[in-house]
Amino acid sequence: MTFLWAAQSSIDVAVSLPGRTAERSGATVLACGREAGRIRRGEVKPARVTEFAPVNVKKVRKRLGKSQAEFARMIGVSVATLQNWEQGRRRPEGPARALLKVAAANPTAVAAALAS
Repeated sequence: MTFLWAAQSSIDVAVSLPGRTAERSGATVLACGREAGRIRRGEVKPARVTEFAPVNVKKVRKRLGKSQAEFARMIGVSVATLQNWEQGRRRPEGPARALLKVAAANPTAVAAALAS
């Protein structure tokens, strides 16, 4: 098994390609990087695109009966970040998005868990 590290635009990628030599694996990684660049520049279309439905942050906050300041403090973000999410200027990502999805499904459990 071959492991390669490729760094591009401050992103480190570890690739493991069973049954490939380091040289052949490296060529594959470089080809993928070139294709990603062409997609980013709009020269070619991606093979697939995954879109995630945005979380209605304001609705989640209101279901919990919290002001913007209270809710922001509860989930550990600034009020400005919360306002950006609610007004659609930004989208929550990573753990914040996961927490908001759980809060949308079960607001009382999230409120209880974060209260302690």
